Amino acid sequence: MTRRVRVARPAAQAAPATAAAPVDTYFDKVVKYIPADIVGAWVAVTGLVSSASGVPRETILWVAFAAGLLLTAWWTLRQAALPGRPPAVTQAIISTGAFAVWVFALGGPFQGIPGQPLYGSLLLILYTLVVALIDPKES
Repeated sequence: MTRRVRVARPAAQAAPATAAAPVDTYFDKVVKYIPADIVGAWVAVTGLVSSASGVPRETILWVAFAAGLLLTAWWTLRQAALPGRPPAVTQAIISTGAFAVWVFALGGPFQGIPGQPLYGSLLLILYTLVVALIDPKES
């Protein structure tokens, strides 16, 4: 199974070999847009950082967050690449946004923001429900 989101293309653009290719459902898109592997790595990083002593935790979390954003974009483009197809830029942007939303919801470097647990949880629910409604143009 490819990680690239597959949507129906207009008949004029569809090649005969791909015209019958299955399209992703709403739930397939939720799974493909959320970078679960990168979020899992984030959970591991925050666990390691929180258990370490004598380290600048907040600085490390901010650096790890920035690295996670870059890694998410790169990893999504790589995992969603298909020969002869343009890069899945829309999917990479959505997945990178999903990583940021997950980090905000989990706390990480954002823990000091008043109301973060509530706002992070609400944003996570909204983002997850809405992004699967987006069909990338370049799929």
